[in-house]
Amino acid sequence: MNFREFGIILFVEHYEDCINFYKNGLRLEVRNVKDTLTTFELPQGYLMVEQEGVGFMYEKNRAQNPVVLRFDVHHLEEQVKVLKQRGIDFSQERLEFDWGTIAVLQDPDGNRIELGEINETSGSYAKDER
Repeated sequence: MNFREFGIILFVEHYEDCINFYKNGLRLEVRNVKDTLTTFELPQGYLMVEQEGVGFMYEKNRAQNPVVLRFDVHHLEEQVKVLKQRGIDFSQERLEFDWGTIAVLQDPDGNRIELGEINETSGSYAKDER
């Protein structure tokens, strides 16, 4: 198949809170706004946040939401600090595994988001990363 780009559609219950979170907290650039959805720019793709989802006060478990949004970054500790200064809370600021290091947070609907540190131990590491 000849794909043009990759998109993720995230259905949320607390739409305005989630839009604020992705726009002002994570500082994703808005690509497009329609009546019931907002689309944000991602490298080589987009995140579409759309109404009609189900939110939870706490992180959704894998049965409730088997998808994790992962944003890979260089210098994880610095990025956590920046987001905390913007008022974003983390459930885990640093978790180390054989396959890499992550920080864990949730959006206002309880969708799990991970910041993954890019290095040679990362599961998503590409040989041409540097």
